[in-house]
Amino acid sequence: MQKVLLLGDEAIAQGGIDAGMSGIFAYPGTPSTEITEYVISSREAKERGIKACWTANEKTAMEAALGMSYAGKRAMTCMKHVGLNVAADPFINSAITGANGGFIIVAADDPSMHSSQNEQDSRFFGKFAFIPILEPSNQQEAYDMVFYGFDFSEKYGIPVLIRITTRLAHSRAGVTRNESRQQNNIKQPANLRQFVLLPSIARKQYKDLLNKQKYFEEESENSPFNKYYEGEDKTKGIITTGIAYNYLMENFQDTKLPYPLLKISQYPVPVKMIKKLYDECDTIYVIEEGFPVVEELLRGILDNGKKISGRMDGGLPRDGELNPNSVARLLGMKAKDGREIPSVVTPRPPSLCIGCPHTDSVLALKEAISEYGKDRVFSDIGCYTLSALPPYEMINSCVDMGASITMAKGAYEAGIVPSVAVIGDSTFTHSGIAGLLDAVKDKSNITVFILDNETTAMTGGQPSAASGRLEDICKGIGVESEHIKIINPLKRNHEENVKIIKEELNYDGVSVIIPRRECIVTQSQKFREKSKSK
Repeated sequence: MQKVLLLGDEAIAQGGIDAGMSGIFAYPGTPSTEITEYVISSREAKERGIKACWTANEKTAMEAALGMSYAGKRAMTCMKHVGLNVAADPFINSAITGANGGFIIVAADDPSMHSSQNEQDSRFFGKFAFIPILEPSNQQEAYDMVFYGFDFSEKYGIPVLIRITTRLAHSRAGVTRNESRQQNNIKQPANLRQFVLLPSIARKQYKDLLNKQKYFEEESENSPFNKYYEGEDKTKGIITTGIAYNYLMENFQDTKLPYPLLKISQYPVPVKMIKKLYDECDTIYVIEEGFPVVEELLRGILDNGKKISGRMDGGLPRDGELNPNSVARLLGMKAKDGREIPSVVTPRPPSLCIGCPHTDSVLALKEAISEYGKDRVFSDIGCYTLSALPPYEMINSCVDMGASITMAKGAYEAGIVPSVAVIGDSTFTHSGIAGLLDAVKDKSNITVFILDNETTAMTGGQPSAASGRLEDICKGIGVESEHIKIINPLKRNHEENVKIIKEELNYDGVSVIIPRRECIVTQSQKFREKSKSK
């Protein structure tokens, strides 16, 4: 079959196209964005009529994919790890409804927080929901696991979680494609009450889910992705998972690994394989990217068995990404550290683009609010979060999608007046609308800035669900029309914008200011495309 060079994200996307997927639904979030982008731009996907949709948020993406599964079609939803928090409600309950058509959830974790607020390990979510988890160690496995995952999902009527991390998502390797499959025909569930989680139905289906666990465990013991490698030296036994397998093997490129090794890429963990390694070896080393999921299971509550070393005992760093050197140190091998970065190299933190409309919005707000102090601006997730850094130093929070409005409301209730929220147009429709509704209902004295750059800029310029709708949404929620102000964030409008902002800060109620100017990056892209077409 054809061999192609693909990112890990692209391998998953191509796997979906080739495995008979009918739809993919997602909200953009690094490092998962490229999966859906690949399908959107794929000629094959268009020819096959595959639906590829950006949604308002991860919860709506999960539910749309579940609806497609209800109809008997194969569906995928993709998100970054914190997006799985947003989608947790349908995710957990989908384990109880089960799947009809194959249903795959891809969660892309971001250890070291390259572009995220936290580190978390989506394997915990899969374990919490009692659903099978696949964790590829390379791009070929990522591709193959999509075929396997869809088949598994339909065999057991269960969603399947594929967990990847940044290094796999954004690195390339050759992938051999399989023969492509036809999409499923529409086939409604045999039990039309399957997706009706009334307590009487949910209790029965939850028991069914628990009864399936023994089959999931058997599948893990016989999985082509879980492999046991014999070793002559039994003083050490190594368990590794997913991408961490590569960090281990980079230390043994020129020599054979002498120790028994268990590579886990399908969960629940293969208990028999683990017991074999545990019984054979003196000390167990657990190397896994993310949280100590397997290590914690091995240690149990009493932790009074053989010596186990990994992230929990300090053998590996508790936070951040692993690398070949950290693994070498764990095993008592010499690390191949590079040279220290010279002090003459100046750190370069990210900054707003030259010409970014947010710059003029932030500077106008900074001047307008100066008389009150800069300790009352609650921000959200987006490019504008960079205004926390010099030279702006304007914002006081960045917690999760949509939190700016609700935190501003809470601060007002505590006595901070005026209280200001700063949120982007895409983030507003993602999860800010409900917070604004609360503020209107309670007549909170807050000023909400919805920075409208007409795109989802931070993740590459995907379309925003808010485009052309912001004013109507705010009016529909109940914000008074005379306190919905549209401003053009340009230097020449600075004084006028400051005046408008001051007026709304003095208003005793909910006001919304919408600075509107297109993202300089997407504007430049359109200009280049227009120039090429001439």
